[in-house]
Amino acid sequence: MTLLDDSAAHVVSALRPLVSAEATAEALGAAMDAGDLEQAVWVRLFELLDGDGPPPDAARWVRSAVRAEARRARRTAARERPYGAEFSADPADPADPADPADPAGGPERAALRAERRRTLRAAVARTPGNCPRLLTAMLSPEDPTYQEIAGELGISQGSLGPMRSRCLGCLRRMLTTEVAAPEHGGKER
Repeated sequence: MTLLDDSAAHVVSALRPLVSAEATAEALGAAMDAGDLEQAVWVRLFELLDGDGPPPDAARWVRSAVRAEARRARRTAARERPYGAEFSADPADPADPADPADPAGGPERAALRAERRRTLRAAVARTPGNCPRLLTAMLSPEDPTYQEIAGELGISQGSLGPMRSRCLGCLRRMLTTEVAAPEHGGKER
């Protein structure tokens, strides 16, 4: 391992508070420890410093690197399951006992999951205005950032949060009327 030259050491000391703050902010959403996220970003930065030198806009690079590492961690966590979970009928509930000969949980569970997805997609398609495009982008398996979604929809990033809130409220109301949940006392809403 090579020692950092003066300019790289200056970049590292200048970025330490930003890397720490960004990692702390993103760690909860990535379901990972802030220190682990910070360490992953430092590894990427040291690799960059060793090769190409400091990035031209280091603060922007740090923010981008932290988000990329958080997305990577979420994707990895979604694919990984603890040892023994392959025998669970419900991947979200490893304590759920199932027949070891049927790791997928059986055709009934698969049919129920598929039906829930179809119901959700149909409800998303019926939402008004730009809501179908926004909700489809937010449900994307690529896990795009607000900036990427705003660019795709051609709207400002600042209006994305309120629009998301309105669209989710509309979707919630639509799904509530389709699947009426009993209220307190056995009455339906």
